[in-house]
Amino acid sequence: MGFFHSRLTVILVLELTILCHVHGNAELRALMELKSSLDPTNKVLKTWSSDGDPCSGSFDGVACNEHRKVANISLQGKGLSGTVSPSIAELKCLSGLYLHYNSLSGVIPKQIADLTELSDLYLNVNNLSGTVPPEISNMAGLQVLDLCCNQLTGSLPTQMGSLKKLSVLSLQYNKLTGDIPASLGNIKTLRSLDLSFNRLFGTIPASLADLPQLEALDVRNNTLSGVVSIGLERLNGGFHFENNPGLCGVGFTALRACGPFDDVNINKVDPVGSNITRGVPESANFNPHCNQTHCSHSPKFPQMVVVSAVIIVIVSLAGAGFWAFFRCRRRKQKIGSTSESSEVRLSTDQAKEFHRNGSASPLVSLEYSYGWDPMGENGIGISQDLLNTLRFNVEEVESATQCFSEVNLLRKSNFSSVYKGILRDGSLVAIRRINITSCKSEEAEFSKGLNLLMLLRHENLVRLRGFCCSRARGECFLIYDFAPKGNLSKYLDLEDVDNVVLDWSTRFSIINGIAKGIEYLHRSEGTKPAIVHQNLSVEKVLLDQQFNPLIADSGLSKILADDMVFSALKTSAAMGYLAPEYVTTGRFTERSDVYAFGVMVLQIISGKQLLTNSMRLGAASCTFENFVDTDLKGNFSQSEVAVLAKLALLCTNENPEQRPTMETMIQELNSVVSALDHDD
Repeated sequence: MGFFHSRLTVILVLELTILCHVHGNAELRALMELKSSLDPTNKVLKTWSSDGDPCSGSFDGVACNEHRKVANISLQGKGLSGTVSPSIAELKCLSGLYLHYNSLSGVIPKQIADLTELSDLYLNVNNLSGTVPPEISNMAGLQVLDLCCNQLTGSLPTQMGSLKKLSVLSLQYNKLTGDIPASLGNIKTLRSLDLSFNRLFGTIPASLADLPQLEALDVRNNTLSGVVSIGLERLNGGFHFENNPGLCGVGFTALRACGPFDDVNINKVDPVGSNITRGVPESANFNPHCNQTHCSHSPKFPQMVVVSAVIIVIVSLAGAGFWAFFRCRRRKQKIGSTSESSEVRLSTDQAKEFHRNGSASPLVSLEYSYGWDPMGENGIGISQDLLNTLRFNVEEVESATQCFSEVNLLRKSNFSSVYKGILRDGSLVAIRRINITSCKSEEAEFSKGLNLLMLLRHENLVRLRGFCCSRARGECFLIYDFAPKGNLSKYLDLEDVDNVVLDWSTRFSIINGIAKGIEYLHRSEGTKPAIVHQNLSVEKVLLDQQFNPLIADSGLSKILADDMVFSALKTSAAMGYLAPEYVTTGRFTERSDVYAFGVMVLQIISGKQLLTNSMRLGAASCTFENFVDTDLKGNFSQSEVAVLAKLALLCTNENPEQRPTMETMIQELNSVVSALDHDD
């Protein structure tokens, strides 16, 4: 009996193992089919291998849950140019699908509705065509559906009203037609609805005004008509209805007043072969029980017939007139101020351009309702108007970086990544992406540090344009001005003859600018306290178009966790920037910044990142050939080099008390400049 049970146990274990293996193979097969459809040229998803393990971390953009089932596919901004395969439906545990900012074409497969665990579906900014599959209404767990900026046609499925957990529905910039389904008013969780820049007609369903959580409704640039519900007035700036000449209402300053026929939903009349009775107002009072064989014998029946006939004729003529007007207006209607008419296909590039230059997204309010806004309503020392201009939202950050596309990655460290981006106003920025786990754990401390970063303003500091914090994503973003010439280190240790050699006057100007920037940090003025940078190096000095120096990461240590700050010091110590007293005191002071400045001065003069004893001896003895950059070919001022070498050696004195302050350094450099002006 025991032998039988043992054999049975072994068989059951083997069967379970086989079943799990088969299921694993099913997901792998689905992924490989998905790969061939999304990336037919195999240029992007090279890490997806038929003999690999999707849950090992080797499949780019694939993440698994604790049961080793594929739970997330994040391939936004990867340059995918294929289609979405129905095989996606085989990934039964998928909760997030992010394929936005690509060049995918074809239809949205109806099989995608089998992903009942899916909560986030992002297919926006592609070239998808066809209709919105009504089967999507079966996705009970869907919270975000973003199909913006595609070529979708047809009407919106009325079944979408059954998406009871939906929070965001974005369908703008497509070619959708027909009415706005009144069933959308059944989605009590809906916060943001964007249907702008389509070809929708009919009224705005009054049921939308009753949605308790709705914060943003955008229906701009359609052909909507009728009376706008006064209930939408509560959305304030979250309701956008421009370029719909048929709309009217009270309580909205930009809407025209309603006329005698605006209560009639004239766009409910079909453009061709319209059913006239749909336009008859309820006041016509036909007996609902009247049929072909028997009618109510009301003494007013003849008058009712005459009055009704007149009303029908008037309504029909008015409807036909308005319809012709709308059709004509629709053909002439423009998408925004820069795009072509809505009849023209919106390319992926145009969509991206819209995200950069268009008006603020209605997702702004959504992001901050879910978000992490450490500055709250008050920033110490910052006006509310300024604070509002400093706040960005996640959509703006994603749009600027094309969803953090790898082609925009500038550099990466152990606590953050920096991406090049383009804001809506067309300006270039550098966006530092920091995980919340790398930030100070106490939100009050983080807020205090972030507030300090906002206060820093100097011509030799990289300007912080703003910030964005998202609790949902667990990330904080710092948006800086972009420095087109890169960091100073790229102009040292030149080996390629084609590289730019900084002339002497530029080097002196860079040293002078760095000194001014550090002196500003060390100075206390107004609400700005004195700040120690703690991590100065040539990597932290960026250059603008005119090679003016801009010190980066000033005050960054105030928002980072202590272990992140300590980790960043390892590189600084290895490169010789760390003041010797830090080993014994474990503290940073203004004098430790001065030490790092002295090291940078010697690096700029020598053109080398790593300094040797012979260089220091050459600087001390003014033996120029031993420490001045040979790429200058002798074109430098010996007197200026002598002064700078002396100052650099003072700054790098092992005794911190013997080092000059940055204020003294500025005075010394100014005296050199004055002497030059006098000689001229």
